[in-house]
Amino acid sequence: MRHGIPSLGALQAFEATARLGSFSRAAEELSLTHSAVYRQVSGLEQRLGVQLLGRVRRRLVLTPAGRDYAARIRHHLEQIGKDTFSLVARAGVGRSVHLAVLPTLSTVWLMPRLAAFSRCYPDITVSLSVRTQPFQFGDHPFDAAIYHGRQLWPQTQGIRLFDEGELVPVCTPALAASAPLQELRHLHMSTRPDSWFDWYRSAGLEPGLHVSAGPRYELFSLILAALRADMGVALMPRFLIDSELACGDLVLAASHAMPVQEAYFFSYPTANEPGEAVLLLAQWLAQNQKEIP
Repeated sequence: MRHGIPSLGALQAFEATARLGSFSRAAEELSLTHSAVYRQVSGLEQRLGVQLLGRVRRRLVLTPAGRDYAARIRHHLEQIGKDTFSLVARAGVGRSVHLAVLPTLSTVWLMPRLAAFSRCYPDITVSLSVRTQPFQFGDHPFDAAIYHGRQLWPQTQGIRLFDEGELVPVCTPALAASAPLQELRHLHMSTRPDSWFDWYRSAGLEPGLHVSAGPRYELFSLILAALRADMGVALMPRFLIDSELACGDLVLAASHAMPVQEAYFFSYPTANEPGEAVLLLAQWLAQNQKEIP
């Protein structure tokens, strides 16, 4: 044990035993003997001073502390596996970028541009992971991020890709014809809890108490699904629903559009020198942010 951290072998033995419910099955998975796994787990309990496993009628069971610890260890072992796979993949494929992205933006806006980028730079592999909240680059294995905000994150450098523009109230044609906007159920973006109140005030209207009573969703993609299911009216960035408006699947529930100051940024940490692949991707996205539909 180094600085209080058990050995990786002991943690693997315990996690496998907890998951499989058997020393024998864990030993088979880890290519060890039954006695070796048993010693590893017993030694772990002794070092921690906590009972992790017990027996009920000859059946191996986790204690409450063991159940919680096993879940945490499983998470960390999986992350080690992902980090290792990423490292090996980078070494094998040449230039690569691991990019943190917003889910709906990546589907609607980023993917068509990545397809074109890959045709221009076939030797650069771009991997995506979803993040909806700000994070510290030092705590995550990302080379760069695309996110929504008013400015670059602290301790990063990068570019402003494009302004969000405006938020517009939209719903299906059937729902728009059924009642005035003020009487419809209002759908909310959980990360933008005040958007509807801001919209009403910018339109010179007073929001009623019912405005805040609608459901909240973490992703714009979930709001889009709710809109298509006639579940209510929502404020959406116009650029995300241009195609739905053009084909008539969604309509404006009111003519007022609320300008917003936020934009979408591409940034990378200042702590590390950015790789050539990161800089090429940033430059390419900035140059092609409008041209590709």
